Amino acid sequence: MYSLQIMPQAIESMELLPGKQLRQIVMKIFSLQDNPRPPDCKKIGKGHRVDSGEYRIFYVIDDAKRLITIWVVGKRNDDEIYREARRRGFI
Repeated sequence: MYSLQIMPQAIESMELLPGKQLRQIVMKIFSLQDNPRPPDCKKIGKGHRVDSGEYRIFYVIDDAKRLITIWVVGKRNDDEIYREARRRGFI
């Protein structure tokens, strides 16, 4: 099992989500602890991307430390998530 680290900017964006979407994203994030590379994940830049409903989760896997760091969470159809990921040096 992997540990989770959620960066402040990801927490801030998650705090703005409606309850149903927040629950879906949190469940997806927790599922990454057991399987950090699920079938629907894609390698992108320095890490991986996985979808949860209308939202994308960008994260980095450190296999040596068994740590998953959640960097960015945002809407799939919104270019803002990609701008934020680029700004943070993720992609």
